[in-house]
Amino acid sequence: MDGHAGAGKRRSITISRVFLRGLLVIVVLGFLSSMTFTFVHQTLRSESSAVTLLNLNVQDVRQDVMDASDKNLLDLTCRIAGRLDGGIPAEDAFLLELLERYDVAEINVINENGIIIATTLPQFLNYDMRDGAQSGEFMVLLDGGAEAYVQNYQPTSFDPALFRKYAAVKLEAGGFVQVGYDGERFHRDIGESVINAAKNRHVGKSGCIIIASEDWNIVSDRHGLEGQNLKETGIWIDRDSMPEGEVFRTEVYGVRSACVYIFTEGYYILAVLPENEIILERDSSLRVMGIMEILLFIALFAVIFLLVKRLVLDNLGLVNASLSRIAEGDLEERVEVRANTEFSSLSDDINATVSTLKAYIAAAAARIDEELALAKSIQSSALPSVFPPYPDRKEFALFAKMKPAREVGGDFYDFYLQDEKRLAFLVADVSGKGIPAAMFMMTSKTVLREYAERGDEPADVFANANEKLCAGNQAEMFLTAWMGFLETDTGLVRFVNAGHNPPVLIRRGNASFVQQKVNLVLAMMEGVRYREQTLQMEPGDYLYLYTDGVTEAANAEGQMYGNDRLLALLSAAFGAGEAGCRKICETVGKSLKAFVGDAPQFDDITQVCLYYAGGETPAGEENRITLSARVEELPAALAFVEGKLTGTACGEKAKKQIAMAVEEVFVNIASYAYPSRDGTETVDLEAEAGEDGIRIRLSDTGIPYDPTQKPDPSRTLGVAERQFGGFGVYLVKQTMDSVSYVREGEKNILTFQKNWYAAEQETRS
Repeated sequence: MDGHAGAGKRRSITISRVFLRGLLVIVVLGFLSSMTFTFVHQTLRSESSAVTLLNLNVQDVRQDVMDASDKNLLDLTCRIAGRLDGGIPAEDAFLLELLERYDVAEINVINENGIIIATTLPQFLNYDMRDGAQSGEFMVLLDGGAEAYVQNYQPTSFDPALFRKYAAVKLEAGGFVQVGYDGERFHRDIGESVINAAKNRHVGKSGCIIIASEDWNIVSDRHGLEGQNLKETGIWIDRDSMPEGEVFRTEVYGVRSACVYIFTEGYYILAVLPENEIILERDSSLRVMGIMEILLFIALFAVIFLLVKRLVLDNLGLVNASLSRIAEGDLEERVEVRANTEFSSLSDDINATVSTLKAYIAAAAARIDEELALAKSIQSSALPSVFPPYPDRKEFALFAKMKPAREVGGDFYDFYLQDEKRLAFLVADVSGKGIPAAMFMMTSKTVLREYAERGDEPADVFANANEKLCAGNQAEMFLTAWMGFLETDTGLVRFVNAGHNPPVLIRRGNASFVQQKVNLVLAMMEGVRYREQTLQMEPGDYLYLYTDGVTEAANAEGQMYGNDRLLALLSAAFGAGEAGCRKICETVGKSLKAFVGDAPQFDDITQVCLYYAGGETPAGEENRITLSARVEELPAALAFVEGKLTGTACGEKAKKQIAMAVEEVFVNIASYAYPSRDGTETVDLEAEAGEDGIRIRLSDTGIPYDPTQKPDPSRTLGVAERQFGGFGVYLVKQTMDSVSYVREGEKNILTFQKNWYAAEQETRS
């Protein structure tokens, strides 16, 4: 035994090491992939930020230069316009005097029609300003109502080799005066602004602005290279192949840098940013991300390894330990490692294998035992055993189990989808025990499924199955059965009961037997007609089916388990879904085992549990609920209305008034609307809340009754004397903003509304 245990331990260590190495490789590859992606992403992000920063700076400097240029020329033009508006005629000699006095290159006087009537350039006299694209821009002074207009520094239309900048100002006497100056005067006027624009500006932390003239001489530079050629900085620009506004890289002052230039107002404006500053942000981000990802991957590595060790390796050790004892001949050893579904399945497979082995060993002593074991295996395989059976279906969940009293039994269960929205499920108990009951059970199960799957109605399934089972029933066996057809989208269960125990409905932690009318058992006599009944399940409900092996289980003293003990046990919270169904069946099984003790099992024990989660809500139904017309359903009605008030502007006082009104109307309907009851009476409750208030409508199909026609009760009546027909509706009318009644077809409909604003005003008053 020690040798086998040691071998199992060595195998666990080997698997652990292999997994450890593989996990380490995966984690390292994941870390490297993540860092590579981060590096590429941060590099692109830094490049993008640098381009944006460079362009913003050159555009800012350009705007500063243009603003200074525009201001200087506009000031000169305004002064010249002032001289012309002073009554001095715009003669050529006078214009030449102004030209020399203000040191400008050109003066033109234009009348209201856009014609040059006086000029320092005789060839332009009588020229229509509208005829040229460049001159036509100044027509905004005549057509658009502008007082002044300044053009950028650009080549002139009459001589593209000559650069000038023009400005114009309207004259009080009409028309406007246009003044232009050339590059020399232009650069002299804005030189100081240009120099300051470069010297006082930083690009990033260590970058700079360089401004050069048209002849590539440096005008402004933080490194003191004014007057020298731009090449001295290391920058060379080919305007044909290097577009403005696009980044190019070169060494500037001996440092590899990214640069951007634009040409404006006769100047080259360059923004320079060292590459080491561009990648500084990227490297900082990489360091932070690297540290974080190292810590994350270390933690991930540790968690995954410990989790796998706990869930897999440790459980493998337990399985190996049990296998060692089995290998030594202890066939009573059972593998019970059920940490998860896989190990549960492995344990079951090993246990089944051991059971089969024991059966083969026992076959040498007794052939009948082998036959019974084979019959048990066949019977078990005929029952659904994979849970959850429909993992993709969210509307419902199922779990079932059968524990035969002998090797084989007569109980059985089954379930199957008839179509996408109908689930058939049943539980049955064949009379008798052993091989005959098992054989009849197989026949009955096949017959019932045949008629159900071909689409017969519930009552017809039992009627047709009864006829077929009665034919040739020489053994005169019979069976009780309960079969339901669940409409998965509505929760409606259509069922037929053939002499079987009533199922238990578990709703909100309360368990009760389903009220039903019992039909004759199957295979008892021919010609029996079966009655279909209905049960409305709500989301969160459980329906628990069982055979009498549960309630009639007896302990050593002869006491039976009983219905009351079963209801008390099932009146609890079990979670939801397949896990809740499984827990219910396992809880009952454990309770039976504890109750029976060492007493032998007398009858087969079969359990089927169905959980209904609810189907899709039809459009418009989210504001409506249908309840049984019973006072016990009042909490559900109040909870539904309270849910509609959640998140609204409704105050506490208004909430209490609304709850009181719902309670008064609902209790009245439940108590008086249906004098004759058969258990199918319902109340429809609709509640729709908006920004201003809530509208509530209660409808029933009871006797016609209009409570709003009742006179208000006398104030002298005692509370006990004031029924809803008087005092109840009086309270509703007093607290609600509107109350109305209408009889539509077979329905009484009472509608009342409460507004938040009115409730707020009432509270303040």
